[in-house]
This record gives sequence, C-alpha cells and structure tokens, in this order.
Amino acid sequence: MKGVEVTVEQVSRAYGSFKALDDVSVQIKKGEFFSLLGPSGCGKTTLLRIIAGFDYPDTGTVEFDGKNILPLPPDKRQSNTVFQTYALFPHLTVYENVAFPLRLRRVEKNELDRKVREYVHLVQLDEHIDKKPSMLSGGQKQRVAIARALINEPSVLLLDEPLSALDAKLRQNLLIELDVIHDKVGITFIYVTHDQSEALSVSDRIAVMNKGKILQIGTPYEIYEAPATRFVAQFIGESNIFPCTVLSCEPHEGEYMLKVDVPSLGGVVSVTDYDPLEIGSEVDFTVRPEKVRITSTPPRTMHKELNLYKGVVDEPVYSGFQSKFYIRLDNEEKSIVKVFKQHTTFLDEGPEIDWRDTVYVSWTATDGYLVKETNR
Repeated sequence: MKGVEVTVEQVSRAYGSFKALDDVSVQIKKGEFFSLLGPSGCGKTTLLRIIAGFDYPDTGTVEFDGKNILPLPPDKRQSNTVFQTYALFPHLTVYENVAFPLRLRRVEKNELDRKVREYVHLVQLDEHIDKKPSMLSGGQKQRVAIARALINEPSVLLLDEPLSALDAKLRQNLLIELDVIHDKVGITFIYVTHDQSEALSVSDRIAVMNKGKILQIGTPYEIYEAPATRFVAQFIGESNIFPCTVLSCEPHEGEYMLKVDVPSLGGVVSVTDYDPLEIGSEVDFTVRPEKVRITSTPPRTMHKELNLYKGVVDEPVYSGFQSKFYIRLDNEEKSIVKVFKQHTTFLDEGPEIDWRDTVYVSWTATDGYLVKETNR
C-alpha cells in the first residue's frame, strides 16, 4: 500500500456559536477507500478541509502514520484535493493542466512528459490531451482534476463531493472509474458525499455523520444491515421504523430471539438480535422494504417466526425494475408499511398487485433489526 494511515483524534471546530465538529475521532486505514457520509451541514467537508490543511481545529489532532500534520501547510501534507468545481485553468490544455504541479517542482522535461501521459492515460483521456476545458464534458473535466491531483503521487487523495455536479448516469459511470483508479494507485482515498448510494457502492468503510458527530463507522454491509441509530437507519436507504418495547429475550441458535410490542403494528413482533436486551427496554424495530414480502393470498407455510399482516394497497409506485407499495394495515393504528417488489418476469400488463387491492405482507424474525439508540 502506498497510502498512509490517517488518525483524527477528538477534533472539534466551531464557527461562532455553530459547532461544525464535536469531538470527532476516526482512524482511516492505509490504502482504504473511506467515505464521510451525511446530510448538508453535518461537518463532513469541514473535517476534510482540516485534514487538507485549509482549516484548523479548535481542539484535537490529525496524524498521518502517527505524525502530527497540523503544523504543516497544505502543500507539505502528502495530500491533494479534488473539488466539486474542477478548478481547472481554462486557458491551458488537458496536458498543461495535468503538468502544472510538476512544472512547479521543475521536473525534468522528459520525466514530466512521461508522467503526464501516464496519468492522462490512467483517467482515459488520451484522445483529449490537447483540448482545453471548454471542449470537455463535466465528467471529462473531473477526470482531468483527478489526474492533476494524483500526478504528485500523494499518500492521501481527498475528494469533496467530486461528482455532485454531474448527471445521474455519468455520476455512476465515473464513480466506478474512480474505484478502478483507487485500485490501481493504491493510496488512501477520503471521499465526502451526501449520496448514500455512492458511499455504499465504492467504500471499504463509511463514517455516517450528523450535527458534527460521527454516529457509526462500518463497512457498507454493516451500515445498511445493522444501523447503530435511528438516524442511520433512516438516512441509509429506506426503512420501516416503529417504536417498540422488549417483552422477552431468549437464546436462539447463537443469537437471541426477542418478542417486542410494536403498537404501530398492533401487537407483538418476533425479531432476532446478536445482543441480549433487558425486558422493558424502549428501542426501535426496523425492517427494510425489500425484505418484506407481499402477496394476494396468505403464505402457504406458517411458522412462529413469521410476522404476517393484512392490509390494503394505499399507493403503488411503478419504477420499471421494481414497484414500491405503501400498504395501510388492517389494524386500529392503520399504519403504513413500505414494500419493494422486484420485477423478475416480463410484465406486459403491469404488476399483478394494484391500487386498493387487499394484500398480505410478511417477514421473518431474521429480516428485522432492533435499533438501540433512538431519538426518543
């Protein structure tokens, strides 16, 4: 690995009465593709700017491989930044934009030419090497910016929402290219985004932030399947979330089988968890919409771990590859459950289930999850 380990320890930063970062600590592994994910104003860009040297914390330290870098100016930190706005020189060609950092270092001409062409090739812009930025698309401009940031061979590449100005399809394509570039150069990438699908697609690990704090750090799978807080469960993907109270907790095949009272669902729900919970604990029950099954008739096989509800389709939303259903349950609360149904067969006449149809929704105990840290 060519990158460095980045350690942020108890960093806080305030602007007047607004606390942008509140005692943030995170350790980013050498060569890792690490994402800072959260809504606007959560502190992720402030943290990136502090790592880059464009801002300074009120308290705390930032280290590269155990060395405190806070006293160093940005150009001495072994890091380069790719911005959302490209920041290219409009009067220079692709070649000259990429060559600019090497010219500042007075790199010998043959070596400069070799490296410029190497990095232009890395971002697949060989045939555009003599064009100026005005002749390039948004995605091509961003690739020039990435090549220019990489040519000095930094140990850390900082990416501040680099794809947010691009259209959706181009953004997805460039995201995959960025992941391929990371695999080739092998340095540490720190990627700031508010788009959870971007972070889930390419990250080795993700830090979810809100209101200046890191709420959870984990792999994309851990963040999605086992959210640590109600905010994480709501921010990452879509979920059905209901307050509940623990009624019982028994060992079950290496885990724990719990019965929880969920008033919104009209009674008791079965759910498994890795950790035991005290009876009477107030937590949140969550189940992802794609894990809820929807049928026009009751399931043929019934067992004690199945949670089954009858309801009516309140709103169907067709999205091509899937349909999203809002099901109003047939209980006193009339709660809404979201269901995603993937379309795996040809539907020339549309989905079988439609508006106002009576349906059954179900999930097993292992499909749900309990969130211990709630907003209550």
